[in-house]
Amino acid sequence: MSRVTPDQPRRPATGPPAGARPPGRARPAARVPAPRSGEEPRSRAPLPVAAGVAALWAALTSWLPVSAVLGLAQLSEDAGSFGGALRAGLAGWLLGHGVSLGTTAGPLGLAPLALSALAVWRLTRAGVHVSRAVGARGAGSPRQALTVAVAVGIGYALLGALAAFAVDAGGLQVSPVTAALVFAAFGIPAALVGALRTTGVWALLAARCPPPVRDGLRTGLVAALLLCGAGAGAAGLAVATGGGDAADMIGAYRTGVAGQAGITLVSLAYAPNATAWSASYLLGPGFAVGTDTAVRTSEVSVGALPAVPLLAGLPRGPMDGLGGALLAVPVLAAMAAGWLLARRLLRAAAEERADVGWPALLLPAALAGPVAGALLGLFAAASGGSLGGGRLAEIGPSPWAVAAVATLVIGVGAVLGAAATRTLTRTR
Repeated sequence: MSRVTPDQPRRPATGPPAGARPPGRARPAARVPAPRSGEEPRSRAPLPVAAGVAALWAALTSWLPVSAVLGLAQLSEDAGSFGGALRAGLAGWLLGHGVSLGTTAGPLGLAPLALSALAVWRLTRAGVHVSRAVGARGAGSPRQALTVAVAVGIGYALLGALAAFAVDAGGLQVSPVTAALVFAAFGIPAALVGALRTTGVWALLAARCPPPVRDGLRTGLVAALLLCGAGAGAAGLAVATGGGDAADMIGAYRTGVAGQAGITLVSLAYAPNATAWSASYLLGPGFAVGTDTAVRTSEVSVGALPAVPLLAGLPRGPMDGLGGALLAVPVLAAMAAGWLLARRLLRAAAEERADVGWPALLLPAALAGPVAGALLGLFAAASGGSLGGGRLAEIGPSPWAVAAVATLVIGVGAVLGAAATRTLTRTR
């Protein structure tokens, strides 16, 4: 048995522990290789190289799906080729960025917004990757973020010019200079969003923004998204109601199963356009499907339409009966955004044991109107275009009318929703 008891603890060994360094002997310093003179850290890449690679990858990942879809759309038993699919993909890719294509029937400028959204997302990721590659992550420098965005935009503009050269040689009329300018205007803002978030400038701007302005921007964005969601639901319901006509239009192309699948995918690429048109219809200004035409809640005047499945859901006449309840959708969306604003401010004030004054509540709600109006006006402008010359040269809503009506309706609705929420909460 061990002789160690609580009264007689075991004495520690007097010698140094195994592996210990003898006293008085200094530990050798860690040897770190000194960087070579003039050599940059390996974690950073040259800006032109990083921007070029990121722009090329963004272009490829947004062009390949278009080529696949349009290749399916032109397939039939005796038509279609690999080279034709590639050229059609380049043409559709240019169109998705807002570049007008000159055809024998007139200019084609109706951009599929689903492709535009894909390109914006890929360019935003390009801004993120380039910011990380050049070592600007978390730097908080607006100059670095802008430099990254401009570099990505220049690389993207060169790719757009090359695509325009290829498409112009294939029969369509496209100006490479115009394509380069449009791609630069498209790529720089999209890449700037990703660069601002990665460098931390976005957080700095949000912190320095006054709280009423920040809350107004958020509420306006929420109201615009709610109205677009209602528009998407109404457009989907209309297309589903006219599904028989849409199926007959697709079957009339006689391109086989693969071709009909491609035509269906092309129609889905224009679904965001239909969302913008439906939102404009709910707001009141409506939209046009040709020169001297109008599709509004009080009037529907259209002529002969092309066999496009997306147009199968157009209303047959003015809205009446229970359909008039749809006119309340924009007001309800605005009131819901005001309710969310008031709930958020009241919850934050309750945690701090403070009170929310009327100016702090109504100012952001009123600011939500212009914010939502600007967003919906831009959405309406992007959704329009032309499907050739003649009477189809004007398709889509009027951006200014949509922006003006949305500013008034959403501003008033958000104020009503926020005021009612605060009043009912204090009453309880």
